[in-house]
Amino acid sequence: MAKIVRLDPLGQETSVTTNDHVLSALLKNELTVLQECGGRGMCATCHIFITEGMEQLSPISRREQRTLGAITTSTITSRLACQCRVLGNGVVVEVPAGMYLGDMNEIESLVGRRADENILHPLDGRILVEKGKLITRSMISQLEVTRSDVVTHLAHSKLV
Repeated sequence: MAKIVRLDPLGQETSVTTNDHVLSALLKNELTVLQECGGRGMCATCHIFITEGMEQLSPISRREQRTLGAITTSTITSRLACQCRVLGNGVVVEVPAGMYLGDMNEIESLVGRRADENILHPLDGRILVEKGKLITRSMISQLEVTRSDVVTHLAHSKLV
């Protein structure tokens, strides 16, 4: 049976099948979610806040707790969309402001322009480029190192 999930601040409601991940609701609404770790709960690219209905979601796993513990913007309402399953109605999801580092070509095309929104680190959620700040070539090299850190982290996580 379908459950209704509300996405804020978008003000959209969407239905998901019972026991589907919140990530399904985000993707269904064509929101860009990187899923850097492939939905295994090891990166922060699907970090969300649950403003209502936390009890309508599956419990937090140890892996999700570890990942949330490393995210600098994590709060008691934080979850990873790829890890929490919708069990009942009344879940309200707040998508964090900002975008996570995606394709390097995408970032390179923005050099010389101001960031439309914060660009966030995919492992810990910290802000790499603040909204309104100029994106420079030196920022590109910092982002490339970050991308390498993510690959290393995920490779190490597969071994654990």
